[in-house]
Amino acid sequence: MSEPKRVLPDPADDALPADSAEVPRRATAHGRFRWAVLWTALGTLIPGLGLWHAGRKASGAAVMGVFAAILLTAAYLATGGRDRITTLFSNVDVLNGIAIGLLVLAVVWVGVITTTHLALRPLSPSRTQRALGGMLVGVLSLAVATPLTVGAEYSRSAAEALGTIFGDDTDPMATGSAAPDATASADPWAGRDRINVLVIGGDSGTNRDPSLGLRADTVMVASINTNTGATTLFSLPRQTARIPFPEGSPLHKLYPNGFYDGVSGANAEYFLNAMYNNIPPHLAKGALGDNVKNVGAEVMKIGVGEALGLGKLDYYVIINMDGFKSFINALGGITLNVNYRIPMGGKTSENIPPKEWIEPGPNQHMNGRYALWYARGRYHVKGSDYSRMERQRCVINAVVQQAKPEVVLANFEKIASAGAKTISTDIPRSKLPAMIDLALKVKNTNLHSVVFQPGVAGWVSADPPWPSVQRKVQKALKEADKAASSKTSSADPSASPSDSASPKPTKSSTASSASDDLSDSCAYHPVKG
Repeated sequence: MSEPKRVLPDPADDALPADSAEVPRRATAHGRFRWAVLWTALGTLIPGLGLWHAGRKASGAAVMGVFAAILLTAAYLATGGRDRITTLFSNVDVLNGIAIGLLVLAVVWVGVITTTHLALRPLSPSRTQRALGGMLVGVLSLAVATPLTVGAEYSRSAAEALGTIFGDDTDPMATGSAAPDATASADPWAGRDRINVLVIGGDSGTNRDPSLGLRADTVMVASINTNTGATTLFSLPRQTARIPFPEGSPLHKLYPNGFYDGVSGANAEYFLNAMYNNIPPHLAKGALGDNVKNVGAEVMKIGVGEALGLGKLDYYVIINMDGFKSFINALGGITLNVNYRIPMGGKTSENIPPKEWIEPGPNQHMNGRYALWYARGRYHVKGSDYSRMERQRCVINAVVQQAKPEVVLANFEKIASAGAKTISTDIPRSKLPAMIDLALKVKNTNLHSVVFQPGVAGWVSADPPWPSVQRKVQKALKEADKAASSKTSSADPSASPSDSASPKPTKSSTASSASDDLSDSCAYHPVKG
């Protein structure tokens, strides 16, 4: 029999550690950590998937089910059309609920990321793996939580702004005390072809005795066709006297000959801009309705509407000029044409000249400070009040035409904050979806305007010829409706409004026109001399 073959030891075996099983364990730990990183990332994109892979089937399935339900709800809202979205997002309670929900979702999502990584990493991770894992969880958590937190803040800001700016569900347009649901009918305007909104620009607070209240420095009416969005702005001088009131109203009993002292139309205490503060103290509580919250604005709605032959105006919007600069800055500024030098400050009565001027030039992009002086500067400007009224309508036109959705979205929080401090209105929140839809229609039209000044309808501020004024109003409305209809029939679907303040002039504004097309009136045509 032969001897069994001797097996000589392999010299390489001397290089193996005493515990030869340590190497595969290390290799397995490193491999498991790499997979943990991958599945933690996948579990962030699809919450619950990482937990499922780690063997926690029940919790993983539950998390995936919850997030799937959230995605389906979001898809339902996104595909439900603008009406559904605006209805929900104009509800203060819904917006507050969304803000809370987004914050809770952020916390839960971060918790899922953390739990997923802990379930997937090696049982005994090295110090390096712990550090890298912590960094991974931190980065993924930040990527998820940041947009959700920003969205929550946007929702909270929107809820605060809506609650501050807009009225409750008492609709001044409704015959009863409660507003009709703006989405309950295909026609939220109940068959009305036109709504009329009083716009008051006023001072209060800064550099003004608070006891004097708001000074209605700017008064205009936006008359809007609810079918086409055709809008005409009617501007009345602040020194207008003898504002009439409808027969049978408590105001007519107080002032049967209009807001007038019976002696002189030059008494400033009986001017249009004095009505807001001077009339309410003479009215009994509830004289204009139990649901009226701003009596001064209601007085002006009734009087200005009667003066223009439009009946009681539907809503008011008050813009506090103290916050106007912040609002324009939040929009990113506006572009305007300057046709003559406009003073920034100065006092005509004391012959104190301004230190700065806005010089003439086309397409000047202005921040809030410059836009405010563009709208208000009047030191030694020929026909100062009337020139200022003309410029103010150009500011409104610029905001309407240049406030694009992407700009509003990018600056939403600033706009909401500035709006809450600057704007107040009696438009009820229930009407917001309809108003948003109407605003989009307005944006697609050219605004028209009538400034009542000497030479227009026989205008005299101390004793306005109201019948002539009312005929002018009706003619202007028909003209704007006709222009909107013509534009709609010939519109190019691919066309979009330009950011330029100097659009190509049209031929709609002529000497025989009842109103000015603001695309012409606000264009660049410098005054010589």
